[in-house]
Amino acid sequence: MIILAFDFGIKKIGVAVGENITKRGRPLKFLHAQNGHPDWNLVKYLIHFWKPKFIIVGLPLNINGTKQTITKKSEAFAHILYTKFKIIVKMHDERLTTVEAKSILFNKSGFKSLKKRERIHSYAAVIILESWFNEYD
Repeated sequence: MIILAFDFGIKKIGVAVGENITKRGRPLKFLHAQNGHPDWNLVKYLIHFWKPKFIIVGLPLNINGTKQTITKKSEAFAHILYTKFKIIVKMHDERLTTVEAKSILFNKSGFKSLKKRERIHSYAAVIILESWFNEYD
């Protein structure tokens, strides 16, 4: 079963794809967004191309589990995905995924170039997806 995952952001939305047999994800190119709204045609293409069983969207929470300012926007993004594409969307706790993604990219080959820093969002989506696999699949 193929699953897409999104790491929601106001300017960039990370994207990952994975499957439940290996419980592994891989980063795809992030989506540019304007106030949290991506090019919905690109999202439609991703859904059509990958044909996921459902979508995971990261749920940004504070360390203590309380909601952040961006939590409602992430939830709204998930709701739009559901209403536009009629696909099941599940929210998954994403605490510290960006920190972990930065650590992974830094350890791989340094973290100096803009291109590497831009990959943070999609690596965070991979972490969200693999965390979901480990918890629920």
